[in-house]
Amino acid sequence: MKKLIFSLIIFVSFTKNYSQNKISLKKHLISNIEDQKQDLIKISDKIWAAAEIAFQEEISSKTLIDYAKINGFEVEVGVAETPTAFVASYGSGRPVIGILGEFDALPGISQKAIPEKMSLEDGAAGHGCGHNLFGTASLGAAVAIKNLISTGKLKGTVKFFGTPAEEKYFGKLWMAREGLFDDLDICVDWHPADNIEADVQSSLALIDFKVEFYGQTAHASADPWNGKSASDALELYTHGINMYREHVKPTVRIHYHIQDGGQVVNVVPDYSRIWVRVRDIKREGMNEVYEHVKKMAEGAAIMANVDYKINLISGIHEILPNRTGGIAVQKNLEFLGDIKYSDEEKDFAYKIQEATEKPKLGIDGKIKPIKPIDDQPMGGSTDVGDVSFLVPVVRLGVTTAPKGTPWHSWAVVASGGMSIGHKGMVFASKALGMTMIDLFTNSRLRGEIKSEFKLRKGNYIYEPMLPPGPPPIGEE
Repeated sequence: MKKLIFSLIIFVSFTKNYSQNKISLKKHLISNIEDQKQDLIKISDKIWAAAEIAFQEEISSKTLIDYAKINGFEVEVGVAETPTAFVASYGSGRPVIGILGEFDALPGISQKAIPEKMSLEDGAAGHGCGHNLFGTASLGAAVAIKNLISTGKLKGTVKFFGTPAEEKYFGKLWMAREGLFDDLDICVDWHPADNIEADVQSSLALIDFKVEFYGQTAHASADPWNGKSASDALELYTHGINMYREHVKPTVRIHYHIQDGGQVVNVVPDYSRIWVRVRDIKREGMNEVYEHVKKMAEGAAIMANVDYKINLISGIHEILPNRTGGIAVQKNLEFLGDIKYSDEEKDFAYKIQEATEKPKLGIDGKIKPIKPIDDQPMGGSTDVGDVSFLVPVVRLGVTTAPKGTPWHSWAVVASGGMSIGHKGMVFASKALGMTMIDLFTNSRLRGEIKSEFKLRKGNYIYEPMLPPGPPPIGEE
């Protein structure tokens, strides 16, 4: 009996000391990120101002690479045949914890950091998804973890992945194909949002492809009967897609962008091109629609008496959520507490909502309770999904824009270039770093996260949805 009591005392004492040590590590990390704060804001603002689109992120990538090198990381640049992709590593041995960072912008939504629509540069790109904040916050967390490893407070390896072109081509796919994520135990990830929560939701699977139609030119008035109109085929194809939309499941989305419909009005066009995107909550449902939409291209070509060609661009998996990791994230969010905003920031938020004709709900800095996993997720898609089928991915979202702000819009660009975005970025960096401390120090947690990952993945063997060859750098 005495031995049992003694053992219990020892266990309780060990548990208490372990917990206190972890809290101490997290406070140290928070302090380190506060020390980095001004550097992180400068980096984020530089990327925000550069606003570079897919595979053109030279300034953005270099800015993050330089900061990683200054902080002692070993950086491999130009991985997966992609000049702007990189991996920054520090430490040795296991566990190996990865963290994802994006930095590409969206075309045509340049915006000043003000609450009314006004471009910074006409026709230029803008960070309408907050990726200037995304990559910066993640790297800040990685640097804070590196400092703990370098002083012997943590053991293992941290890897920061600079991942380009998420908005268009999905750069992580080529990195996945190269096996760059294969040695990770667990990966962490975040995304700018209009609330704060541990993200345990999935996303939509997606596939992109181009259809090209080839006809015969002729004079549009003198002898149109000698022509075969590629534009007719294009119109027939889009009409078919629009009719088909009524007959797909509510979870399906079909988008298209006409890239070339002919050049002049008095020539029967011999060439047309369209970019088509299909989404669904699961890749199986997406593939079913994809195969049908491909057949419709053949039908359009037959009706217009032209030739056609289909080229796969890329496709991404839905996210494989991990609620065990989400619970760990939730505890760290609650430890940090709500984000507080100034009167000026609240006023900025109201003006954004007025300008975008949204309810004046202000800005939400409160920590949301963790949700159950939703089997019918809606919303967007991300190439993080592909990483999540290779290794467990633990995710969170943090407020960087007013409530209800239209994403991929000038309003998100404006918010990400001022203090609302900066506050969310710094908060995210702390939450990411604290969660990484849990992953480095708690082998039981790592095991439980991996077990959930294996259960959800089942027997599925991951294959990237890519054509052979390098990324389509320089292509339209």
